[in-house]
Amino acid sequence: MTPKEKAREDFKRALVQTTRALASVPEVEVAFGGEHANVSGRQAKIPLPARVLDRDAAMIARGEADAAALRLAHHDARQYSKDLPKGADAQAVYRALEDARIEAIGSRALKGVGDNLAAALDKTYSDRRLDRLDAGEAAPIADIAALLLRRRLTGRDHPSSAKAMMTAHSGDIETLAGASLDKLAATNDLHDQAAFLRLARNVIRDLNLDDEGGDDPGDEKTHGDEEEQSKENDNSENEDDGVADAAEDQSGDESEGPDSDSDMSEQDFEQAEDDADGAAENARISSIRAKFEGDSGMRYRAYTVEYDETAEASELCDAEELQRLRRTLDRQLENLHSVVSRLANKLQRRLMAQQNRSWIFDLDEGVLDAARLARVIVDPMQPLSYKRERELEFRDTVVTLLIDNSGSMRGRPISIAAICANIMARTLERCSVKVEILGFTTRAWKGGQAREKWVADGRPLNPGRLNDLRHIIYKAADTPWRRARSSLGLMMKEGLLKENIDGEALLWAHSRLVGRPESRRIMMVISDGAPVDDTTSSANGGAYLERHLRDVIAQIENRSPVELIAIGIGHDVTRYYKRAVTIVDVEQLAGVMVDKLAELFEETSDRPERTPRTRSAALVI
Repeated sequence: MTPKEKAREDFKRALVQTTRALASVPEVEVAFGGEHANVSGRQAKIPLPARVLDRDAAMIARGEADAAALRLAHHDARQYSKDLPKGADAQAVYRALEDARIEAIGSRALKGVGDNLAAALDKTYSDRRLDRLDAGEAAPIADIAALLLRRRLTGRDHPSSAKAMMTAHSGDIETLAGASLDKLAATNDLHDQAAFLRLARNVIRDLNLDDEGGDDPGDEKTHGDEEEQSKENDNSENEDDGVADAAEDQSGDESEGPDSDSDMSEQDFEQAEDDADGAAENARISSIRAKFEGDSGMRYRAYTVEYDETAEASELCDAEELQRLRRTLDRQLENLHSVVSRLANKLQRRLMAQQNRSWIFDLDEGVLDAARLARVIVDPMQPLSYKRERELEFRDTVVTLLIDNSGSMRGRPISIAAICANIMARTLERCSVKVEILGFTTRAWKGGQAREKWVADGRPLNPGRLNDLRHIIYKAADTPWRRARSSLGLMMKEGLLKENIDGEALLWAHSRLVGRPESRRIMMVISDGAPVDDTTSSANGGAYLERHLRDVIAQIENRSPVELIAIGIGHDVTRYYKRAVTIVDVEQLAGVMVDKLAELFEETSDRPERTPRTRSAALVI
């Protein structure tokens, strides 16, 4: 071990011990992984320190670790869930204000902790490119509100990477919610989480965010104002969902709703909080059907396709940012590289074995078959048996990996999906199997330009799909992996993941596959299995997108030569696909992908002459 490596390992050990000490929680488990600190129960995951440990890199690493430790020490998941609002934007503000409270406790008590947190926060905003935010661009309200509260609580200046954003956009937030932020900062005891979060609801109210969580004890608005806000919500098609709705249908119809809080364990509350962390995008999957019951019954169509987009990954961000995102993916790949590579090598060995050799037995000439000598000894009248090796015809094959780029995949799922796509592409390419990597999402939340056109046209009934599609080509089948390597980093881009319309994405990927010259075509879909688009569902019924997805899957399974494998995380998609495997832990994705691909190749290895037949398999993420 070199001196630099030893110094890095010593720093990692010190980081783990400091995190445990600052958390003041018995039996804390600290592990390395991810891009930012993450806490679940008594487990904390903190990012790996940079390979070059200068002073700035060390402060950033300590800041991420301190943030995780303070959250373990000063955050009650059960209390947090009690006052959790429902609107996606409201939840983002609620979470950001709670983070500001937790970190202010540490900054006030220990100046060094405050410096570390400030360094980590500055890097976070820089990575999100908020330092380049134009005055005309939409600013993240939650971040601005949290920074305003942070300055009130700690007296620290805004991070340098956020100063331009605060100069351009903080004035409106101050005008709307400045008084409520002052009251929040004047809280006598920051350790009183319940009192703090009740006052935080006033900030959400003053920012005029959709909040379906009911009356707030600290709310100073009149009943008439509440009715007016309710009307405004109705006029916008009730487009904001929340974690409380999602809890009613977290895994099909088996989970309990928010009214059963008294019967839920602490782990359940922590899980509910984790779902809220991504500004409630993860909650939309199961809440949408409960909110917009029924189906218009009309034939599926798009209201307009003029705003839809099919783009190469390199067209969606500049080359510099794409390289930075790729480096982010590579850092996460460090922790999984050995595991995924071992599985990939296993798949490669299977494929190469099938391509290279096969034996023909019971021949009159060739190589003596020693395995059959026993029967000659038993009966000398039996003839000797020979065998001959032959080259097995391996059909030209192309594999499409279609990855859901919706908000429900935010965080660890999309990171693992990108890593696995990266490894699978390299492995299959070495086996002369071409690979295409595609992604699907929407261009905007809640409808985009298609919805605006529908509103301008007078909101006709049963309009069909009202969102703007964004289909992304990360790697074309004929593009070598080395040329598409950086494109996969785009999945790490902040703000890329929005809503998902699975049916049309499957049709798009399928149309690309059937145009390929290869004799065998396989499509592997990595998705949660549930199409979600609030605006389309509100105008056509909650089952509209789901019905279309079922129809598309049935067409591919029953009429197409394409072999379909769907992969989902945490949601049972047996209601969509004939064959399904549910995985709860996203870490299982690599193993399942390898196993299912290997099964497809092995099942046909002994029958090279067979005619193509339709197959289907589903993996649930």
